[in-house]
Formats: sequence, C-alpha cells, structure tokens
Amino acid sequence: MAARILPVVKLATKVTIAGGALYVAFDSGLLGNSDEGSKALEKAKVSVPPAIEEWMKYFGLEAQLPTMPKIEFSPVQSWNAGVRWTISALSDAPTKAADYTNQSLQYLKDLTK
Repeated sequence: MAARILPVVKLATKVTIAGGALYVAFDSGLLGNSDEGSKALEKAKVSVPPAIEEWMKYFGLEAQLPTMPKIEFSPVQSWNAGVRWTISALSDAPTKAADYTNQSLQYLKDLTK
C-alpha cells in the first residue's frame, strides 16, 4: 500500500512547489507586462543578497558569500524571442511546404526515369 501512496505524495509535492513558484512569480510581477517584469527583476536583484545573509545569520552561519554574478537575462525578451521565432516559422511554413513538395516530386520523377 505504501508503494501506491509514494507516487501520489511525490506528485503532490511537485505540484505544490510548482504552484508556489508560480504564485511568487505572479505576486512579484514577473508575469505582468514588460515594465512590471523589469521592475520586479531589478527588485529581486537588489533584495536577494541581503535576504540570504539574513538567513545565514539566522542559522548561525558566518560564511562570506561570493559576489552575485551579473546576469543579463530578461524573461520578457526571452518570451518575445520565442514568439517571434514561432510566428516566423508559421509564416514560412507554406513556402517551405511547397519547396519540399517540389523536391519530392522531382525525386520521384528521377526515380522513374
């Protein structure tokens, strides 16, 4: 019976963590428009290192944290790049389909010669 419950517990844990991450992203404004997302990202860059230091002091750890690496990642720009690629692929699809059809017909003609 425990073997049946374990996968359900794992799934519930994963869903809970994913839901929590989605809530935090939504609550911090990362899922809003580009202005809200960039403001939330800047806010996170400023507030994360002090929060980590506070937790380290809380748990009695006095280790020196390495400096945060400079990450130039914009979720909005990544999303826009994916949308642009998808629209480009969809707009090129009829032309490519025609080209592939012509190549296939030419190949079949060459085979029958």
